[in-house]
Amino acid sequence: MELNKDEITTPPRDAASVVLLRDTDEGLEVFLLRRASASAVLGGAYVFPGGKVDDADAEPETLSHLTRPADQLQPTLNQADLAAARAAGLYVAALREAFEEAGVLLAQWQRRTPTLQELADAAKRLNAGTALPELLVELGARLDADAIVPWSRWITPKRAAVMTKRFDTRFFVAGLPPGQHAQHDNHETDESVWLSPHRALQQYYDSQIDLAPPQIMSLAHLAQHTTVASVMAEARAKRPPLVEPQTVEATDDTRILCYPGDPAHTVAERALPGPTRLHFINKRFAPPDGQADWWRALV
Repeated sequence: MELNKDEITTPPRDAASVVLLRDTDEGLEVFLLRRASASAVLGGAYVFPGGKVDDADAEPETLSHLTRPADQLQPTLNQADLAAARAAGLYVAALREAFEEAGVLLAQWQRRTPTLQELADAAKRLNAGTALPELLVELGARLDADAIVPWSRWITPKRAAVMTKRFDTRFFVAGLPPGQHAQHDNHETDESVWLSPHRALQQYYDSQIDLAPPQIMSLAHLAQHTTVASVMAEARAKRPPLVEPQTVEATDDTRILCYPGDPAHTVAERALPGPTRLHFINKRFAPPDGQADWWRALV
């Protein structure tokens, strides 16, 4: 992963992402997708399912397929100035992206539960351009707003570390629905894997996979949990924190990303557990003391 050294002048674009989780005999696992190498955003990196908010996500017809009204969803995002329809559109975007990119539809069924093949066919049609409301009617589904819980909000800094675009991304957490199967779409993403947060970070540190800073810090946070229920309980008990990384230049080959609570950050209160800064050295992000500090941060 190459370091971006240019200042981004465009305003951040709304985006939404779902951190899909499951319980296994070995403990908590998270679903990661590898973005196609040709992608203009984080090509080759492993990410959570997600993407840009579409205008259609906040249209009244689309919002009518949510299980909760917009004015009930707006307070959950911890943004007093956010319009209710826009807030509900973020929920729709997160649920839509999980279906588009991972084939997982978090929904309540008004008739029978669709088969895996029916879900897979519907996800392909969604990727091909079929409108989401049309598919939901065919499937007899309503988007389950209670299945995803706001986890954090990340705004890409103007001096972004690894991207040339800015996003205002709301991350949600969700458990994999029983009987459904998450997989990459072979379009925007070309590989997928379930890993424990610890193992994902270890593979990143060993250069087996690429990760971006929001995924790194989110995995460090998730590594403190052992079950899906634990993650969901924490998410429901708090409002999602705002994370605006700030960049400190150290040398030509080193950049430091600081997070709220770090002495070099303008916000004194911590937003996340774990390290408050990451150093970019040898094309890898790591806390200041390297791997020893990395694992201490996860205890």
